[in-house]
Amino acid sequence: MLKAGVLGAGHLGKIHLRLLQESDKYELVGFYDPNKENADKVVTEYGYKYFETVESLIDAVDVVDIVTPTLSHFDCAKQAIEKGKHIFIEKPITNTIQEAEAIRTLASQNHVRGQVGHVERFNPAFTAVKDIIESPMFIETHRLAEFNPRGTDVPVVLDLMIHDIDIILSVVKSKVKNVFASGVSVISETPDIANARIEFENGCVANLTSSRISMKNMRKTRFFQKDAYISVDFLEKKSEVVKMKDAPETPDDFAMILQNAEGVKKQIYFENPKIESNNAILDELNSFADAILNKTTPIVSLTQGTEALRVAHQIIDCFSK
Repeated sequence: MLKAGVLGAGHLGKIHLRLLQESDKYELVGFYDPNKENADKVVTEYGYKYFETVESLIDAVDVVDIVTPTLSHFDCAKQAIEKGKHIFIEKPITNTIQEAEAIRTLASQNHVRGQVGHVERFNPAFTAVKDIIESPMFIETHRLAEFNPRGTDVPVVLDLMIHDIDIILSVVKSKVKNVFASGVSVISETPDIANARIEFENGCVANLTSSRISMKNMRKTRFFQKDAYISVDFLEKKSEVVKMKDAPETPDDFAMILQNAEGVKKQIYFENPKIESNNAILDELNSFADAILNKTTPIVSLTQGTEALRVAHQIIDCFSK
């Protein structure tokens, strides 16, 4: 078992602590949190071991799980990597591209592995259809959330939209060509609503909308590709696949047939993939343990986390133009 420690015991940090303790791949050693009052409360309620400093926790573990505010990701990761520790780091990987590149270089130099917490990659609604998504040419995403003060220290692009950026980059096998975007600050100092259009060199276009001041929660993505439409509801954990195939000579009475202007007939087929219930955060943590033990590339590598951040900053840069 890998010895693991958590930096940051806020809302998400407490979830990571619980799941690391439940996992059969890790031995939870303890945690560090700079807020002593919160740390004492966590110790009292859950009994986890508290470390007085970041350094003492890093020295005691094999894997450092960084669940701190984004602004401190770089410093925490740098300290861990320089001591030869593997890092799991919550999204976004760091605050700046320069920091992300430095972390990636450090990890390579010190022969340690790192994974970024883009948890939607482990959402069962996505994993059920990801192998069906082939060369999508248009993608539309809506990620809307009711207002929550937590996370407003960064633009909505880094808070919410970056999940969809990562998903899109994982399925579109092409380089980004152009990025256009607009954002509006309503209640925060940074944009609360954003829309972006990402154009890829292969012709694929992705249209992304994110809001953290919505009246309801929504996390939906639609993938359009030749002869297929795939819908993923990350919130409700549901997927739907609509395929079009050449219509048979004698379709049955209930077949849905479409005919274009040239007379070509297509039959529509509906599929609802089986969704396997899971805990996505536990799955991503366990997958990282497997990558360390098997010496393989993590499912969401530091490189992929850096590329998602790069596109996110391209979007943010559009706001000031």
